[in-house]
Amino acid sequence: MAATLVPSLGAQATSAISVSSSVNLSITATMPVVRLHFSVPVEARDMPRLAVRPALLTAWQQIGPRDVQAVITGNLKPLLRYVIDAPTSVRCATSCTFTRVRAFSASVATNVLWEEQLLATLKYLPLTFSPTIPQSDPAQPTSGTFSWTYPNLPARLSAQWRPGASNVILTGALMSFQNNHQLPTTGVADPTTWNDLVRAAQQDQVDPNPYSFVDVAEATPQHLTLYVAGRATFHTLVNTGISVSPTALGTYPVYLRYTTQTMSGTNPDGSHYSDPGIPWVSYFNGGDALHGFIRYTYGWPQSLGCVEMPFDSAKAIWPSTMIGTLVSVH
Repeated sequence: MAATLVPSLGAQATSAISVSSSVNLSITATMPVVRLHFSVPVEARDMPRLAVRPALLTAWQQIGPRDVQAVITGNLKPLLRYVIDAPTSVRCATSCTFTRVRAFSASVATNVLWEEQLLATLKYLPLTFSPTIPQSDPAQPTSGTFSWTYPNLPARLSAQWRPGASNVILTGALMSFQNNHQLPTTGVADPTTWNDLVRAAQQDQVDPNPYSFVDVAEATPQHLTLYVAGRATFHTLVNTGISVSPTALGTYPVYLRYTTQTMSGTNPDGSHYSDPGIPWVSYFNGGDALHGFIRYTYGWPQSLGCVEMPFDSAKAIWPSTMIGTLVSVH
């Protein structure tokens, strides 16, 4: 989206030059911020600095005898709003001066590919980002390709990945980053999260935890497989939900954890339950959680939607089910 100004200046001002300004109201690193068209030839090197608030480095480029554009040479701050002073009056002698300007508010839109690039660079995604051209600043958006770091992960996970599109893999990775940086784990990149992402990439603050994934198979005997850094490291029999209270199929990020908790609710027959001391709890979808629970047998539907397992098994996987860890039930 752009805004265009076409002012008319008095002919008696011999040093005045007519100028029209086109301002991009959605800023990206690859698009010009402002384009200027003059009534006479003007050199880009004669242009004064473009005023942008907060400060943003730009440079003028010549794109025609009477046309120049300002391109970004500094670091954009994602989701921030910038105020750009677009010229409406210009006077030129040995150099040019903007004698009147009009302020425009422009924003940096969410850039999903950039978000994915940063999270892959920081090892929060199970993918590797390879830039087309080597970068001096790993935090700046650039073209490149994504490849799977762990090709042995189940295809049901990789099938959910789409570069440049929001998906549960991206949401889980962002929640994990937010958790590690003491931010609200919303899975949405707000301005604070963006700033921390950029800073982390510049300082090489990679994920301190290996990438983990939990796969729950409802086919009997029902079982769970934990993948850590692409390898299946743990298997256990589990119980999922009974027919009147099934465990929802799909892939979900862990969003809440307890070492122990009292679980309470309503049974299908309307009676109430309250079970104290439930250990190693990781919620991944509403009230559905991975946790330990004592049963005589495991491997078939017995729960009210949770994924139950022996205490020892729940304790073994709990350290690898941090906030943002994906749990796939199929």
